Amino acid sequence: MDSDANRDARGTHANPVPRPAGPPRMPAAPPRPPSAPPLPDGSAFLTWLRTPRPEAAPGVWRFGYRPRPDQEPELIPGRQLLSGAVIAFLVGWLIWSLLWNGYLGGWWLLPLYAMIPDSWVDPHSFTAVIVVYAYYTLVAGTIMVGVGRLGRWGEIWRRYGPPAWRPRTAPAAERPPAPEEDPAAWPELRAAGAADAAERLAAEARTGLMRDVDHARITRAWQGVRTGRHSLATFTGAVLKDGAAACPHPSGARDLPTRQARHDLVTGQVRLGTTADDPRNPYAYRGTGLALGPELLGTSLLAVGPAGSGKTGTLVRPLAESLCLHALAGRAAVVVVGAAGAGISPADAYDVVVRIGNPDSVYDLDLYGGTGDPDEAAAVLAEALVGDLADPHPGNDSRRSTTVLAQLLGPFRAVHGRFPSVPELRQLLDGAPGPLAELRKALQQAGQDSLLRELDARERQLAHPGDVAGVLADRVALLDRPAFAGFFDTSGQSRPFSLKALDHPVRVRVDLPERGHADASRILARLVLAQFTASVAVREDRSLFACLVLDDATGVVTPEAVRGIQRLRSGNAGAVLTLRTLDDVPRPLRGPLLGATGCRMALAGLTPWDGQDFAEVWGKEWTEARDVTDRQIIADSPAGKAWHAVRRVITGKAATARAVTVRQVERERWSASDLAHAMPPGHAVLSLTSVRGEHAPPLLVDLRDERV
Repeated sequence: MDSDANRDARGTHANPVPRPAGPPRMPAAPPRPPSAPPLPDGSAFLTWLRTPRPEAAPGVWRFGYRPRPDQEPELIPGRQLLSGAVIAFLVGWLIWSLLWNGYLGGWWLLPLYAMIPDSWVDPHSFTAVIVVYAYYTLVAGTIMVGVGRLGRWGEIWRRYGPPAWRPRTAPAAERPPAPEEDPAAWPELRAAGAADAAERLAAEARTGLMRDVDHARITRAWQGVRTGRHSLATFTGAVLKDGAAACPHPSGARDLPTRQARHDLVTGQVRLGTTADDPRNPYAYRGTGLALGPELLGTSLLAVGPAGSGKTGTLVRPLAESLCLHALAGRAAVVVVGAAGAGISPADAYDVVVRIGNPDSVYDLDLYGGTGDPDEAAAVLAEALVGDLADPHPGNDSRRSTTVLAQLLGPFRAVHGRFPSVPELRQLLDGAPGPLAELRKALQQAGQDSLLRELDARERQLAHPGDVAGVLADRVALLDRPAFAGFFDTSGQSRPFSLKALDHPVRVRVDLPERGHADASRILARLVLAQFTASVAVREDRSLFACLVLDDATGVVTPEAVRGIQRLRSGNAGAVLTLRTLDDVPRPLRGPLLGATGCRMALAGLTPWDGQDFAEVWGKEWTEARDVTDRQIIADSPAGKAWHAVRRVITGKAATARAVTVRQVERERWSASDLAHAMPPGHAVLSLTSVRGEHAPPLLVDLRDERV
């Protein structure tokens, strides 16, 4: 089995990989010529695969994770701990001295005399000496245990002794686990009767021929066998033939050219940083790695931070890299949209790269989303053209624009068998008499009476002063520029990419021409977002996670876009949006946008008014407030007054009594002032929600920390 036919990205890569007619049965290990060099060692891969990944709270980097208590244990100050231990030792020494020297009498020897025979009382007896000193040792040990507990000697040992000197990383296993518990032995394949395939894969892992992407891709194919999409015989034949290279991605790639982030394809996570050891973070999260995966991106993510705060380098680039690895493993389809030259990721990490405005681009962008339905095409195109101009209040959206476009797209497609190009659409929206007359004549000859009525209605509305066709024509004119002359072709002369390909594990990057064409770039970004939300809603295979990464969502957030993002979660899809400021979103849409995204990130440098929106959506929590009051002590007696005077001369302060009041108050988790002024550079505050409904409170994360 080379791949799942339902996941092939047909027509999305220039050089498709040829497929063999059938997989012949091969031996469990590949033959090697006598002069072949020794195979590489697979110990590093096996160690990685066998590393424990315990269940953890949302956002915790599970690779080698060691769980911590939910609540922070009471930590005694070191000075107090050491002084208490010394005092306890001195007390124990004093008690033993008093007993040994007989100052407390001989009552403590009565139990000894009651247990030994009278013949042992003779001090010259060797047995009596042994028994007496054993009794002394027992009493001394009891005293030491008591004062040790009292002085917390065990805590001193754990904090300052050899246990604190050992590294905190989990020790590596000294010997391989049992085959039924070893993930490198593929026990699930053995249990299903595919022992030959399991042996072949285990041999590939031991010899270093298997990678993490191979393991994830074959695991994904095995899930297809369990769900009935593939047969066991086909899967086994492919594994015996190709080993770790079985079930390949349509591009034939088994890894990305380069990696800049840390990935764990067993859990599907990519590490972004480390949760800060800050009192505002829950104790269970402090010092743990912070990671994201499809189970969190499935609720969508919104990141807000000024230019230079690290949105692209510390968030977008690692997430895009992770999603491309998931696509190579057959788990995901990813579309990354950003400005040309933004440095999101290298072009050779993608199957399709659409460079709009670049004449060297191999692929074009389908302006109509690959649909043949004029109404669907009109709705998506209207959202892209005037979605940002629509009134966000209910009932005043872009439906009129959709109607206008549908009145033209339907008749044009019925006559020409395709949708109009950008220049043709602009002429039709401008109401040029020549194109409309030609379209009317062709409809009359074809007997399309219903479409003639649509065209009649369009011509009547042209005379109304409130007709939106003029606005649509002005927006289409932004795409009818010489730089885009070779793009958005509908005649079949180019290779347009359509987001209908999200049924397959395709990797797509769309470069927007922001330099000199900022308005056109916003239209195209809205177009991709609208096509993405429309396409994932009608996918047949929703086991494939689909994600849109939009590096700059300025001018993209519209009422329909917010509604589309809300629907992504049910379609096993998500979106990652970044903004420089929430001021780039209309005020009525800021609350709905923050509510539609389950993961919200505020980066360092946020403005106080942006911080206020985050503070409101994160809400408040009950916390313990301590009020300390110092009250001056007034002495009544002459001796007390003299003592207070001397104390004031020595310390320079009046004698006071301290009163502490503890009460429960409700405070914001993160205030607008804290987000704007108390967040260190290179940090972010991130709240998370998984597709299963699990929540993580706002966490202060160090995005610069790359500790293992």
